[in-house]
Amino acid sequence: MKRSLPWNEQIDVISSDDSSSSDSEMDGCDGKQPVDDECDSKQPIDDEYNGKELSDEDALIKSAEMYQEYMKHIPIPTHRGSVIPFTTWMGLGKSIKQLYNQPLHYLTNILLKQWDQLRIGSEDECKPLDTLVHPCKAEATIWLIEEVHRHTSSHLHLAKLWLSDPLHHTFIDSIFPKL
Repeated sequence: MKRSLPWNEQIDVISSDDSSSSDSEMDGCDGKQPVDDECDSKQPIDDEYNGKELSDEDALIKSAEMYQEYMKHIPIPTHRGSVIPFTTWMGLGKSIKQLYNQPLHYLTNILLKQWDQLRIGSEDECKPLDTLVHPCKAEATIWLIEEVHRHTSSHLHLAKLWLSDPLHHTFIDSIFPKL
């Protein structure tokens, strides 16, 4: 039995470790992608609203709701097959996404970025993280946090964060696993 997912829009993002954003620009004016500042203040988001137009905030809330619902349906991998070497948290996140062909939640990606920023200025800043934190423990930590974010995050909280960050889409992964 194939499940129908309510959130089937592709969102392009740059890799967490990439610094160029040319490949990640979104065209939010098509009515299917999240709204950006260049669009009109109202636009349709999907057929569910029977032609009604939503404000920017309402459209973002609806996108966050669909995103959160989609993320809840992606199972956390139970078998981990290899030890992943890594130098940064964001680098480990990128490797996990590639190895398991799964997205990480927006909040997990933000947290990995914050963890990398916390290292700036520390005496171990230049040491590869896998010499400080065992790779298996680091990966297990990310999957535990990912499970919490996928199953307990409020779409309203996500929408609030997205409204305050015009570049939020850079931390939303474009990997769409088959469920």
